[in-house]
Amino acid sequence: MSENTFPVYKVDVIVQFYRTEVLTGQEAKHFTKNDIIPNTKAESIQRLYMRVLQLLFRFRPECHYTVPLCENVQFPMLYEWVSPVMSVYMRMCQFLPLCQVYDFSLNDLLNPKLKRTITILSAIQNFLHFRKQRLEMMAVHQQSFRSDMDRLQAYTREIKEAEKKIEKLTTIPPEQQAEARELASALAELTTNTQREYQDVTAMNEMVAQCKTEIAEISQKLTQRKVDVATLKDEISKLKSQIVESPEELKNEMERMKENVKSIKMSKELADERLVELQMLVQCAGQVEAELQVLLKQLQDLQISMCKTNQQKEEVQRLAAMNEALQKDLKSLSSEEAQMKRGFAMKLDKQSKNQIRRQKKKEVKDQQVKNIYGQYDKIHQKREEFVKKMEESNRETKRFKEKMQELRAKCNQHTQKAQEIYERLLTTLEQYNKRIESIVVETNADTLKMKAHF
Repeated sequence: MSENTFPVYKVDVIVQFYRTEVLTGQEAKHFTKNDIIPNTKAESIQRLYMRVLQLLFRFRPECHYTVPLCENVQFPMLYEWVSPVMSVYMRMCQFLPLCQVYDFSLNDLLNPKLKRTITILSAIQNFLHFRKQRLEMMAVHQQSFRSDMDRLQAYTREIKEAEKKIEKLTTIPPEQQAEARELASALAELTTNTQREYQDVTAMNEMVAQCKTEIAEISQKLTQRKVDVATLKDEISKLKSQIVESPEELKNEMERMKENVKSIKMSKELADERLVELQMLVQCAGQVEAELQVLLKQLQDLQISMCKTNQQKEEVQRLAAMNEALQKDLKSLSSEEAQMKRGFAMKLDKQSKNQIRRQKKKEVKDQQVKNIYGQYDKIHQKREEFVKKMEESNRETKRFKEKMQELRAKCNQHTQKAQEIYERLLTTLEQYNKRIESIVVETNADTLKMKAHF
């Protein structure tokens, strides 16, 4: 006790703590400072220890008064005072090592000292403070664990509901499977046809674009040629006005000009033919555009159906994302649960180690108690044997007494008979004596008469 690991409290603090935390009702009112100072009262200290054991181990005070022996115990009044004290002593010897008190003795119950009781009560108070803090922490952990378990159950329910919705959305009922297959085949055919028509339309659009570019180039060339012809005509008129050349040169120039005009007309005719062909192509392109509009309507219908399917796919993806998020939350919760389990396992390991140490100490104490109980059982057996011998001797004495009573009764009968015989003999003897006396008197009278005659 010289190296305590707990603070030693004052008497007022100890009394206030035990009145508020341990004792209840009238016991709390009657427990005062005078029970400890100046002379500690053994009865109040024993009652306080009983209440501490009841608070910690649910061991009621009535249980201390039960005699842990056989049913047929002779002289049970001898155990009425010893059994509660020994029971409290054994329980306190098991409990106080948890409070860092290893030298609790029987004298601390029967004749408690002031300093000793203050240190023991302060150790128990420190342990109760520690127990209260740990219970609050365990309550907080249990509350968080329950909330986490509720969240986990809610997440699992939502995941199951989402999976059911996904299954409903993804699975086609058997009544509509044939229609779905037909629609899928029709969609595949439509997609292939639309792809082909898109390719044809793109090719036609490219041809139309090329034709338009060629028409634009030809029109640009025609405008340039017209501009060139106009410039040439102006130059010719200017030259005619300015220069008077020889007829041969004029003829040559005129022939050149005619050849140029012919070449221009030929190019114009070719351009006109090309324009007619392009107009035909444009008309064909209009027809193709009408067909394409019909196809576009069909494609719009398909697009609406595809939008619906895409919406369903988006819903499925959203549900899958929710499922993934819930699974992530579940994994995080499972990891937290695993951490909690690890911490709880560490605590259990520490508790198991402490329990093993306590168990070893308890085994040593139990062994000692078993030895004491074994010696007590031997003494009890010897006492039972002695009791059996006493019972046999009592039985024999009872038998002798019964025989003595029978003999006394017989003796009384015989004495009564002897008394009757004795009384009869006395009466007969008295009668006989009377007769003898009368005979003696008569003989005396006869002798006197004889003397007188003589």
